[in-house]
Amino acid sequence: MPRSMTAFARTVGDFDWGSVSCELRSVNHRFLEIGFRMPETVRELEMQFREMARKKLGRGKIDCSLQINFNRADTSMAVDLELARRHIEIAESIAAQTKNPAPISAIDIMKWPGILKDLEVDTKQLHNAALQTFDQALNQMLEGRQREGAKLADMIEQRLQGIETQVSVVREHLPEILNQQRLRLNEKLSELKTQLDEGRLEQEMVIIANRADVDEELDRLNAHISEIRNVLTRPESVGRRLDFLMQELNREANTLGSKSIAGVTTQASVELKVLIEQMREQIQNIE
Repeated sequence: MPRSMTAFARTVGDFDWGSVSCELRSVNHRFLEIGFRMPETVRELEMQFREMARKKLGRGKIDCSLQINFNRADTSMAVDLELARRHIEIAESIAAQTKNPAPISAIDIMKWPGILKDLEVDTKQLHNAALQTFDQALNQMLEGRQREGAKLADMIEQRLQGIETQVSVVREHLPEILNQQRLRLNEKLSELKTQLDEGRLEQEMVIIANRADVDEELDRLNAHISEIRNVLTRPESVGRRLDFLMQELNREANTLGSKSIAGVTTQASVELKVLIEQMREQIQNIE
């Protein structure tokens, strides 16, 4: 079953020391691209987050926002004065090279990464909580992608049935189209008052029949339809393959139109292109 690349998920994990919230937003993209916004206390987990996402997702642009909220009544704060001192020394060295440097604010120093720390929350405990919450958000988003993918598959199936209808219409009218061409050719020869040459007539009819022979195109359209249905049942990412099959369907529809010698086949070619384009637009969202 295909999966959509458009999805949203939000999970909140509650713990004794506070909570971790993770919000994921996903849109279509040629590759898997993930952007993170998270506190510095869990920044070192980014590679693990990426690896977890790669195991479950194939494509899509993912925006991840992870927040940590502490129960401040139950925790105390510590200041890494040594780290702050090193930052200040670097800032003063840079200021010495400039004219009229702005004074260093203690509030700004407190905002620097790693200056303020929570004493009572174990780092391992915090990291496990973040990984757990992120994994839950991933699973939730995956479920949303699958639900949306099922709807896209239903829409594609409806268009495939429409294509099959157009193929059947053309097959049904082919003998009639060739017979009408034979009658028109006879009428033109009669109008010109030329002697009817059965041999020449048959040659002309062979040329017309060859030009109007779209059996091969119709067979390929049916083959592509079967392949699309087969691809839609695969568990892996199928978006790129479906996009390729849309190109193949469009090629056959164009050939059908170029060989058209009757309104029926011309109309069928137009209808096919409309159905294919409708599928192509939705397939852009399939992983």
